[in-house]
Amino acid sequence: MPEGPSLILFREDLQRFVGQTILSVSGSSKIDQQRLVGNQILEIRLWGKHMLWCFDDFTIRIHFLMFGTYYINSSKDRVPRLTLQFERDHLNLYSCAVKMVDEPLDEIYDWTADILAPHWDPKAARKKLKQLPDTMVTDALLDQSIFSGVGNIIKNEVLHIIRVHPESRVGALPPRKLTELIEQASAYSHQFLQWKRQGVLRKNWAVHTKKTCPRDGSKICKEHLGETNRRTFYCPTCQKKYR
Repeated sequence: MPEGPSLILFREDLQRFVGQTILSVSGSSKIDQQRLVGNQILEIRLWGKHMLWCFDDFTIRIHFLMFGTYYINSSKDRVPRLTLQFERDHLNLYSCAVKMVDEPLDEIYDWTADILAPHWDPKAARKKLKQLPDTMVTDALLDQSIFSGVGNIIKNEVLHIIRVHPESRVGALPPRKLTELIEQASAYSHQFLQWKRQGVLRKNWAVHTKKTCPRDGSKICKEHLGETNRRTFYCPTCQKKYR
């Protein structure tokens, strides 16, 4: 699943379509496709893993799910979820969720939850976490209402950095560890973005998909943990479980 940093790169790549008029629309999406025809994409906004194409009086929300992709002026050998034809270019979206939104975005989104946005608010994140004392940190980090943009890779790496076992409960974390959790969720996401730009992200993973902990040499555990049941990699030696 593309995480928040990847969506920033997606937006940069798709910026060429801002201001262009849509000439035709097709694809398997059940939205009112003809409503897009004749309209211009005025802006592309992001909220974590949501890409938001803003039009004059509505928004198209794109969620790339686990395997979502897009092709500019090319295609895959299957029906796209959505195809947009412009004067000079065409865009094909695959394996993604597409939704038309009529409400003002400010009524739907808490922009302070976006870990990569300038308006990210760590104090608000801390307040929300305090309301979830019994939640495992492996689930808390994937809660998009708190850490919009954090995905499974970021989750695994952050918990390894701060030496916290993924099954630790939020309410059991010492104040210092809670601060580290919040700070690193944002800091590592920005680092993730830099490595992604440089094409060296995988080379810099310390624990995700790895076999051995680079810190103490212990065998990395791989389990599906928490309510989210997501694939989790952690070191049983240096990551402490807070109960």
